[in-house]
Amino acid sequence: MDGIGDVAVGVKRGSDELLSGGMYNSPSSGLSSISDTTSNGSDSKKLRVEERVGEAPPSRVLHIRKLPNDVSETEIIALGLPFGKVTNILTLKGKNQAFLELSTEEAAMTMVNYYSAVTPHVRSMPVYIQYSNHKELKTDNSNQSGGTPTSGSNSSNGGGAPSSPVLRIIIDNMFYPVTLDVLQQIFSKFGTVMKIITFTKNNQFQALLQFNDPTNAQQAKVALDGQNIYNSCCTLRIDYSKLVNLNVKYNNDKSRDYTRPDLPAGDGQPSLDPSMAAALGKDSSSLLGKIPGALSPLSAAAAAAAAAGRVALSGHTGSGGVLLVSNLNEEMVTPHSLFTLFGVYGDVQRVKILFNKKDSALIQMADMNQAQLAMSHLNGQKMYSKIIRVTMSKHQTVQLPRDGLDDQGLTKDFTNSPLHRFKKPGSKNFQNIFPPSGTLHLSNIPQDISEEDLRVLFSNSGGTVKAFKFFQDHKMALIQMTTVEEAIQCLIDLHNYNMGNNHHLKVSFSKSTI
Repeated sequence: MDGIGDVAVGVKRGSDELLSGGMYNSPSSGLSSISDTTSNGSDSKKLRVEERVGEAPPSRVLHIRKLPNDVSETEIIALGLPFGKVTNILTLKGKNQAFLELSTEEAAMTMVNYYSAVTPHVRSMPVYIQYSNHKELKTDNSNQSGGTPTSGSNSSNGGGAPSSPVLRIIIDNMFYPVTLDVLQQIFSKFGTVMKIITFTKNNQFQALLQFNDPTNAQQAKVALDGQNIYNSCCTLRIDYSKLVNLNVKYNNDKSRDYTRPDLPAGDGQPSLDPSMAAALGKDSSSLLGKIPGALSPLSAAAAAAAAAGRVALSGHTGSGGVLLVSNLNEEMVTPHSLFTLFGVYGDVQRVKILFNKKDSALIQMADMNQAQLAMSHLNGQKMYSKIIRVTMSKHQTVQLPRDGLDDQGLTKDFTNSPLHRFKKPGSKNFQNIFPPSGTLHLSNIPQDISEEDLRVLFSNSGGTVKAFKFFQDHKMALIQMTTVEEAIQCLIDLHNYNMGNNHHLKVSFSKSTI
């Protein structure tokens, strides 16, 4: 197995390593009797009903057809993970079909809407997704070995419901250093990482990592257990911990509580300044980048998202940092709006909305790492009411129009833009890269601006403000919108908004909620 970056390839070729060790047991909790239920004919009856009825009303259970013969649950689950939590799966082996249950009907509707615009593929074969007549999947778990672990128990085989938000991580074959920050970057693709404690036991580097939700821990375990952070080394061995809450006393390079930035460094260690941590992370990634085939932590983070089915990196590793964005709202989108949104994840150099296909655009990032990071976070998100698709482009650069040629303002060069977030080495922005969320972090707020001023400003972007909270110094705040789509719209409209006296508002996605 060649590292996390090859996960998508590994799934494609049915790699034994990727699919061994119960990697995808957890999302199938309560499903050990799937093969029994499929063989007794009851599911065949269900299926005939499904096919006969045709178009069903929206349901959180989806019916997937035309799957490849030897498809794994891993690959089916990967179709749903970008849209929400997958709570159940039922495969009909002999019929090349499956039922996938998501946690909410809204997540299922988003998935169906997206795949109606962008045909889903499994192993390069198109598959078909529709609503099921079933409102939930009921599977018999009476034959399940070991039962369902209760809260606080240690489920070593990954079966049953996720028991703890805390994962125990062991790193095998650690030829290159793995830091607390690298772990945070990789695991935060699956949910909010609250706390991390690292230590050495039996001459092995280990970590305890706490998510805000057991299901996020489950998804991370499913996607990352047995994967390599760097090619052919630094293998992740992941299990649920018996602990359900970590007690972190110090914030330093050995332990971190992301919910309490006020904690002391302790043990005579200097507090790890965020900008210094970013600089260190940058140094280590540039060092590892010189090792043939090694992934830097940022590309490892993007590849971790690939493992969860968010992006397919296979076949694109040689291309430059150019993204192809499709299914855009051609009435609304502008090069500047794309520059602002994609600029959250890297320094956008050039944007070209295609002249003959104005619902698609090419975006050139500063490097491949930033392109992969933007792709992993923004693929499947809603922008101007349309679910956008982000993939790697075959182009190495975005060409500017020839001198004197009017392209109606569809191409913009942002190479020298003062608005690049990551231009400054060691910028604290490197530490604050989070997936799109309903909560936005605001900074550079003038002292005379009130909560009401900001609520009105953000409401005028077409959204509803659910909650607001000033930081102590009133220069920063959190503002929570009703949906992620509203937050994306506000960020596009209001990042760098002039609040007066040359105070330009800075807006980014937050990992916090109010």
